[in-house]
Amino acid sequence: MCRQLIFAVSLVVLTAMVVAAEEQKAEEQKPESAAGAGTAIRLGPDDPKEKVKPGRVDEDAPQEFKSTKSGLRYRILRKGDKTKPAEADIVEVHYKGWFDDGTIFDSSYRTGNTVSFPLIRVIEGWTEGMQLVGKGGMIELEVPAKLGYGEKGKKGVVPPNTRLHFIIELIAVRQEFKFL
Repeated sequence: MCRQLIFAVSLVVLTAMVVAAEEQKAEEQKPESAAGAGTAIRLGPDDPKEKVKPGRVDEDAPQEFKSTKSGLRYRILRKGDKTKPAEADIVEVHYKGWFDDGTIFDSSYRTGNTVSFPLIRVIEGWTEGMQLVGKGGMIELEVPAKLGYGEKGKKGVVPPNTRLHFIIELIAVRQEFKFL
């Protein structure tokens, strides 16, 4: 009887230890949010290939997206300063782009280097969306196909009629681009 009691108690203790270990492992595997405690904002799909991670999110960043008249959906995840780019400006950014299924198709975080380009020379969704965030800020864009690569797609990278998602940090704005 005593052995059965000791065995039963040992079994209960062992079970509790296993459950606690599984709970701890599950907690450690939860994707991190770059926002403050209690928020559920994720910065796109997890990417083990990233050399640098996206920066912080404001604690008061909105959970919901806003929409523009064109159909672009966005939310400002980190407010920047008052310097917002115009479509003729050159922007320096860090970004990550992915499809609805979570597949990442492009990312400067993977190289660890920011990228600069004239804002007028990117997809319409970027040109429109980047004008909504200030220098030092971060924006999340949900770009409908018509503001992305449309019916043709981007051969070998983006299939036709594909909605795109982006996290973009605006590092700098240079007003140097001139139309020829």
